Amino acid sequence: MLSTFGFAMVAIFMTLISTRRLSALAALILVPTVVALVAGFGGQLGPMMLAGIKDLAPTAVMLLFAILYFGVMIDAGLFEPLVRVIVRATAGDPVRTLLGTVALALVVGLDGDGSTTYMITIVAMLPLYRRLKLDVRMLACLAIMASGVSNMLPWGGPTARAASVLRLDPAALFLSLLPAILVTAGYVFLVAWWMGRRERARIAGAPVDDAPLLVDSEEALLPEGGPSAKRPKLILFNLALTLALLAGLVLSVMPLPVMFMLAFAVAMVVNYPKLEDQRDRLYAHAGNALSVGGLVFAAGLFTGILSGTGMVDAMAKSVIHLIPPNAGPYMAPITALLSVPFTFLISNDAFYFGMLPILAQAGAAYGVTPEQMARASLIGQQVHLLSPLVPSTYLLVSMVGIELAEHQRYTIRWALGAALVLLVSALAIGAFPLAKF
Repeated sequence: MLSTFGFAMVAIFMTLISTRRLSALAALILVPTVVALVAGFGGQLGPMMLAGIKDLAPTAVMLLFAILYFGVMIDAGLFEPLVRVIVRATAGDPVRTLLGTVALALVVGLDGDGSTTYMITIVAMLPLYRRLKLDVRMLACLAIMASGVSNMLPWGGPTARAASVLRLDPAALFLSLLPAILVTAGYVFLVAWWMGRRERARIAGAPVDDAPLLVDSEEALLPEGGPSAKRPKLILFNLALTLALLAGLVLSVMPLPVMFMLAFAVAMVVNYPKLEDQRDRLYAHAGNALSVGGLVFAAGLFTGILSGTGMVDAMAKSVIHLIPPNAGPYMAPITALLSVPFTFLISNDAFYFGMLPILAQAGAAYGVTPEQMARASLIGQQVHLLSPLVPSTYLLVSMVGIELAEHQRYTIRWALGAALVLLVSALAIGAFPLAKF
């Protein structure tokens, strides 16, 4: 019964936001509350909600101050030289622009943090997309697919979870999948090339083999506050501050929310010492920051109810019980296929700490090793990042300026393609067997 309520909760939520009957913020709050009340958990709702909110509070704080920090950096003009270099390199060509998007996201994503990847990639590329009049849904699509690749680094969330729960070496787990991961990265570049060809033809109104569309690469990119908000004399200071922030992130000097709070305060005081200027910068970015922070807190409420009621555990067990005994030799590909919908429907924590140990135990009875099961469990990460339960996804769609449901509809086919490429590549290199007899 609990699993039925859990699946119903997720299905109702996805239906409401996909059909635009409710905003994601309202649905994340109302749907789990109503379902939990119907399931008889009314007296326990408060503690469950608070537990989920507390779990995601650091993430919400980090995203809120990260948006404010990078908003100040954009206003001050830190990224204008980078965008101009990219414009010159792409020569206004949509194909080069989209390929550059993937390359930038993959490089930035080496720190394993999706939020940082999105912030830097979108800040650098969005003005270029707008000037070239490219479809910004492609920017969100390519950024999240590139993040799905870099998310499988040894210090990335899913790889670390799979390795820890099965007591494996994360580096060894990653290296054994590296050829398949590189093939998947190549697929993302191929998608970018194909999209770019279509956009080149659409914008130029000419066959795809014609000369690329040219734009003025020296055109100024005005920040939110106009020319008066720029601080060209402080560009070296702002660059040093941003590099120090990223270095602190990689080295884990202190918690990321704290680093962004400190960096924002320093950036605001140095760039805009007058109180009225600081107030203007806050007003300019408060809407974006608060909307993302609110969504993350609401997602915490959603996951708190899912976990607190036991629905997540029940959903995992009900699926495992559906696997017939004669499917035992195929536990590795079954785990890979299950990782696609389940890392979308439930959190990575729930899948890796709840489902994977049970799946691995079932696979061991048929000779499938924990290493093979761990590799198989990583296949669904491309689709996982589209989940409404992933906080960084709200940051991405907010910065690009599209709705979550629109992003999901546009990206899902390409993400499923990436998962299929990763699956086939992993089977081809023997990362896990198709069957174990």
